[in-house]
Amino acid sequence: MLKQLEGSVAIAETVAYCRPEVVCAYPITPQTHIVEGVGALVKSGVLSNCEFINVESEFAALSVAIGASAAGARAYTATASQGLLFMAEAVYNAAGLGLPIVMTIGNRAIGAPINIWNDHSDSMALKDAGWIQLFAESNQEAVDLHIQAFRLAEELSCPVMVCVDGFILTHAYERIDVPTQEEVDAFLPPFEPVQVLDPTEPYSIGAMVGPEAFTEVRYLGHQKQLQALHLIPEIAKVFQDVFGRETGGLVHPYRTENAETMIVALGSINGTIKDVVDAMRESGTAIGSIGVCSFRPFPLEALAKALDGAKRVIVVEKSLAPGLGGMLTSDVRMSLLRQAIPVHTVIAGLGGRPVTGVSLTAAFELAVNDQLEDVHFLDLDHAAIEHEVERSRLTRKSGPTAENILRRLGSGV
Repeated sequence: MLKQLEGSVAIAETVAYCRPEVVCAYPITPQTHIVEGVGALVKSGVLSNCEFINVESEFAALSVAIGASAAGARAYTATASQGLLFMAEAVYNAAGLGLPIVMTIGNRAIGAPINIWNDHSDSMALKDAGWIQLFAESNQEAVDLHIQAFRLAEELSCPVMVCVDGFILTHAYERIDVPTQEEVDAFLPPFEPVQVLDPTEPYSIGAMVGPEAFTEVRYLGHQKQLQALHLIPEIAKVFQDVFGRETGGLVHPYRTENAETMIVALGSINGTIKDVVDAMRESGTAIGSIGVCSFRPFPLEALAKALDGAKRVIVVEKSLAPGLGGMLTSDVRMSLLRQAIPVHTVIAGLGGRPVTGVSLTAAFELAVNDQLEDVHFLDLDHAAIEHEVERSRLTRKSGPTAENILRRLGSGV
């Protein structure tokens, strides 16, 4: 059913149609509207047979979800930014225990300095915690990925994060095809947990594991991720058969035919990249793009196949690994170990800075002419950087960097 909705509201409605039995809620911008929306559906009775639990922190939210899932309930929660970091211990525990929890991440920058706007530094901080990570390009895909996430989590008994760009998607109003309860029920079977805490058949959960078995336990978690590489496209195909639209999967190639320059990125920025690719194609540049939907597990083979024939690859990153460059770039390079293709990093959109088609076009044209440096910071204010470096050199007590730069921007000096 087509509706004009805020992204968060559409996600909330869709999650409700997946019939979670326990929803754990703690507000943090920009995901708050999602759990508020689910809570309203529980209160109104639209989502029945669900316990909506207001907790005292993000750590408690996932901890309660862990307990609910271990007891055999379909569990859901959502968070963002510092909230995800606060629940980090529980994030690892959920994966290590093999619990099929689904969690929405309203992607947001991590401080300091404090910043509530979008980038991918929160999901990247816990990229290797054992959760599957699926990145949505649009609000339609965000809706679709949540339905697929519950099925994927429960078939593998492995937790799944659905990563949705904060504000850019969560607070955007657009026309979205929200599924009906009947459609979701036809796709998502009732939850049959692999492990259940049952007083009539008691066993321990979360046992201490020493060196004699820890590697094997970790390997089995790794093996689930490898299984997911096959299961994700299978589930996407079933979804397409039921709902009539193609969404999800591992990677999304766009105009890659005969492309010499290829762009790789995660999330909503792929929409802007596609516009730039269209314009550059019209001007005669052989360029294409690939949106990565499944970041964990990383689709090494699928991406290598999609990039085959390219002369250069540019990875647009909405996060920064200080001293290195890009985290997505490292994975892209791993996928190209057998192909001698140069890979460049473009760091863009940190802390919600707008990523414009004009700026991307300029960076891509540098790459086409083999003039792009290995790590390029889009729209970086070099004058502000040089001014602060000089201030620090001249004054021992130069003060906090963030406040100094803000003061300079405010004064125009």
